Amino acid sequence: MTSDTQPNIILILTDQQRFDTIGAWGNDHMITPHQDRLAREGVCFRQAYCPGATCVASRAAIFTGMYPHTTGAYSFDNWAHHRNWVEDLADGGYFCASIGKMHFSPRDVPGGFHDRVIVENPTNKNLANGGADDDWGKFLSHHGIERPNDRNKTDPAWLQKYQGVVWHHEERFHSDVFIGDSAVSWIHSHQGKKPVFLQVGFTGPHEPWDPLQRHLDMYADRDVPPRVYREGELAEKPPQHLAHQQFHANTQHESVIDIASADEDDIARMRRYYYAKITTVDEQLGRVLHALDEKGWLDNSLVLFCSDHGELLGDHKLAYKWLMYDPIVHVPLIARHPGSIGSPSEVTDLVSLIDLGPTILQWAGLQTPSRLEGRSLLPYLRGEKITPREFVCCEDNYQLMFRTPRHKMVYYIGQEEGELYDLGADPNELENLWDDAGLASVKQDLLTRVLAWFTASAYWNGGYKRHAGPQYGLRWPADGEFGLHGGGGNTKPRPLDYL
Repeated sequence: MTSDTQPNIILILTDQQRFDTIGAWGNDHMITPHQDRLAREGVCFRQAYCPGATCVASRAAIFTGMYPHTTGAYSFDNWAHHRNWVEDLADGGYFCASIGKMHFSPRDVPGGFHDRVIVENPTNKNLANGGADDDWGKFLSHHGIERPNDRNKTDPAWLQKYQGVVWHHEERFHSDVFIGDSAVSWIHSHQGKKPVFLQVGFTGPHEPWDPLQRHLDMYADRDVPPRVYREGELAEKPPQHLAHQQFHANTQHESVIDIASADEDDIARMRRYYYAKITTVDEQLGRVLHALDEKGWLDNSLVLFCSDHGELLGDHKLAYKWLMYDPIVHVPLIARHPGSIGSPSEVTDLVSLIDLGPTILQWAGLQTPSRLEGRSLLPYLRGEKITPREFVCCEDNYQLMFRTPRHKMVYYIGQEEGELYDLGADPNELENLWDDAGLASVKQDLLTRVLAWFTASAYWNGGYKRHAGPQYGLRWPADGEFGLHGGGGNTKPRPLDYL
């Protein structure tokens, strides 16, 4: 049982799930009964954004609480040497466990967790420790099954499948079923007396989109949304967009996908596999929620559900992630807690997954270290007034996204081209207005605000880089709005929250 002051905290994280894939959020093409339950019983953040546009970049930012320009983790980069807030939870009295995908790099580190069951991408070949497989891979090998790698080299029809392939072994060998089984077993068997932080990381719906057959069958006759695109739009956008399309059409990796050649039937088929894999994950989510209920934890815990980033799924005649379109950076986020079960609510303010660390630490009754750049979402969970964020940011490789409620700008480091969208008039981001004279003042204002945010962020985390400790203050203008953060009982707001 948890103590009265430190409740159990459950973070359930999917991989590459779009924001428009929860049935209860008006997406009638989806079959997600357990996500629907969370939506009915929780606080739904309908405008949540990830801080990185790929798995590693986003997870590194989420768990360290710092943006890529501080950690250096812009893509597939090492980040496990950085301090993360799981370690703060562990130091604060929590027993911390991770089941499934965390995407630490290097992979096999404690990272603040007392117990880990490690599952990386299902087709992961970058095995750590001299070739040691992860726990799912070992489970497969113990049953004489090889990890499903290199199917692009062995399946002559691979390109025509657009990453949609049904799971080809017994259900129990599917990576997400294995994660569900492991999480349920861990919940039932755990006997500790400390409060628990449990992170459950599903590998789906990351490609290849390999749902269980019975879940794919559920989508056979369902209408699915068409892709969003405008002919010729990529020629009016930075060259990285067309390069992204061409690279994945010609790579020798299993992620090869010639999305430009897909017709509408191909897109519909691909999407049914993707949606069905979300249903496969959703079923395992339901099993985890049921186990938490049987354990007596569910209605006394904070349960957070989200995804690390989204997926283009053919929109703009592109696939996967790495760019800054809303289907990539806009993600599901639901918080279910004792006060929300009978009074669910919906939040339409901009929020960021970098806010998860401060939210979790405050919920646990622990002090938030200065290095964390997010802001606690606890006022939303308590139904209190909060000054909304004016913007959210996302970084990945050579890009920095700055999104306000009305506009989105993507700044490309070292080049003249960029992206600017009026989301009020063009919510699908089809018309790039970067060079539009009519929005020159808007563009300049956003560039100025990006500079203010970026320099403040870099300056503030100088304390972390100097190893100043968990709480530190820096010299800051004393104008009544900002104050030194941390130490000495100072409770004034952080400057980063109000730029």
